[in-house]
Amino acid sequence: MANFERHVFVCTNHREAGSARPSCTVNGKSELHLLFKQKVDAIGLKERVRINKSGCLDQCEHGATVVVYPEQVWYGFVKPEDVDAIVKEHLVGGRVVERLRLAEACVNSVQCPHRPISPKAV
Repeated sequence: MANFERHVFVCTNHREAGSARPSCTVNGKSELHLLFKQKVDAIGLKERVRINKSGCLDQCEHGATVVVYPEQVWYGFVKPEDVDAIVKEHLVGGRVVERLRLAEACVNSVQCPHRPISPKAV
């Protein structure tokens, strides 16, 4: 089997209600992961693109998070209706879906406007 051209990591992390940070899934089962797998399989990319479940990607305030490698493109606030665009535009067409792309200033940053200021950051 040849190496995969891309790896797509879909956060499936779940936190209990009332946690300090939100979860990417309600129950640890990701509808997004399944949709990505189905779409990639349906269009014949299964041998070239690997869809992976991921634990916490530490981008909790950015809704459901998806990251595509090797490009290192981080998508945030991803909803089921966004899967087709990411697959068609990015995985097939090689074009980043800018409306879903997280700003570089938000990825792995305590200063992101989506993240409440924590006592550690002050």
